[in-house]
Amino acid sequence: MKIHRVQTTPFSDQKPGTSGLRKKVKVFRQPHYLENFVQAVFDVRPSLKGGVLVLGGDGRYFNREAIQIILRMAVANGVARVIVGQGGILSTPAASCLIRKYTTQGGLILSASHNPGGPDEDFGIKFNTPNGGPAPEKVTGEIHERACEITHYRIADIPDIDLDTPGRTTVGPMGVSVVDSVNDYAELMQSRFDFDRMKALFQDGRFSMRFDAMHAVTGPYARRILEDMLGAPAGTVMNGQPLEDFGKGHPDPNLVHAKDLVDALYTDDGPDFGAASDGDGDRNMILGRQFFVTPSDSLAVLAANAHHVPGYAKGIRGIARSMPTSQAADRVAEKMGIECFETPTGWKYFGNLLDAGRATLCGEESFGTSSDHVREKDGLWAVLFWLNLLAVRGESVADIVRDHWRQFGRNFYTRHDYEGVDVAQAEAAMNQVREQLDSLKGRRFGNFTVALADDFAYTDPVDGSVAEDQGLRALFNDGARLVFRLSGTGTAGATLRLYVERYEADPERHDQDTQEALAPLIDIAEEIAGIRTHTGRDAPTVIT
Repeated sequence: MKIHRVQTTPFSDQKPGTSGLRKKVKVFRQPHYLENFVQAVFDVRPSLKGGVLVLGGDGRYFNREAIQIILRMAVANGVARVIVGQGGILSTPAASCLIRKYTTQGGLILSASHNPGGPDEDFGIKFNTPNGGPAPEKVTGEIHERACEITHYRIADIPDIDLDTPGRTTVGPMGVSVVDSVNDYAELMQSRFDFDRMKALFQDGRFSMRFDAMHAVTGPYARRILEDMLGAPAGTVMNGQPLEDFGKGHPDPNLVHAKDLVDALYTDDGPDFGAASDGDGDRNMILGRQFFVTPSDSLAVLAANAHHVPGYAKGIRGIARSMPTSQAADRVAEKMGIECFETPTGWKYFGNLLDAGRATLCGEESFGTSSDHVREKDGLWAVLFWLNLLAVRGESVADIVRDHWRQFGRNFYTRHDYEGVDVAQAEAAMNQVREQLDSLKGRRFGNFTVALADDFAYTDPVDGSVAEDQGLRALFNDGARLVFRLSGTGTAGATLRLYVERYEADPERHDQDTQEALAPLIDIAEEIAGIRTHTGRDAPTVIT
């Protein structure tokens, strides 16, 4: 086995974003591009030398080729063993599960999450630390700093590894274990949920569901767990075969991109329960018959009902949510007498809270929900939680959510995404808001008066680290909120996001149309930010 020391020069665009490095496939396929970033990881994580690395991805275009490159670099950098998902497939939560279960020194996850895949689309890579979670900013900063000064990388001259046959092999001094991608994750799910209760739900023939895997990574997991283990009828999982281009679809589980699922649920005789997951399996969308559950409400409902589920029957220690996520979970935490944390967007900010035992359930409005069982958001976990809840309560999704609103009130909530916006136009809208922050307090807009306007900053209660510039907020006297952010997950142009929220205590008003209920605040947002003026867009690309 020959090891090469390849001379290289840095690339100027290898700063990880919200969750890793994401670029177009063509960027990653440039000579030395992927190798530079991977070498930077090895250089700043010395524990990987002589350690164990988990490796896999969502199966998108370039996944298998990238895995072979990383394996050649791993042996050249002294990694003792690599655990690879069969076929190169590992959902992001399953990778976190493996890192934690086998006490590895970390993992490399190949995914651009919910972004499209294919030769002309997106690819991504991120490093997860030994706790199983995304690298915190300190670590991603070190990786970026090293990538900016790199002069060479190490790679071995070895043949491709067979990724399709489970088993162990040896490559020089390094062991490679190709593992069934689903087994360990399914075992973990069995430890959290009542599989017998859920299985009985399908056996009486009166309950039906549909799960849209969107031709992404969750297909094999959903088929194994829902159809094989729980006995859901064959065909319950739709679009279950992972494809390199996700069937030319956009694997983002929302009302627009999961249209076939939504159409199936919005019929009089549709399934009782519907769900979808995204490219790498960490996001979820929850539907009842003719009823959409916002991710913010989903987190609050699961927290309020956690005692119904075996893995959380003894209670939860706390709830954490990203700042743009609605305050519905806060009301649950207050009633339960537990802590509730408001963090920046990005799952990495939940890691310290989970590790310190101060939070049990976490959620982001961007269709991410999970718990302390892993250190990533987990789409299928959320679906199983809802399924377990439906089995125990014997009510419909809509009835469970409406009952929750009667107990806690309803936080009307929406997110407007303006995707693929010219970067200068998006920044102009944000700057217009930013320039008004000092003058907005006390300003009246119709029936709403601004109580606070700021650029959200977060001090981690565990390690004291500070994250600034995390989103522009206008908070009103009655608790209503407007939040403006630029997304950090895209690869082309900018995605400008507007979040709108208003609380309603009166049950007689809970069935209002969300956009109508929030229309006055949406108009105020336009007055403050001038999004339509700056972008030339008449309407958002996606409304959730």
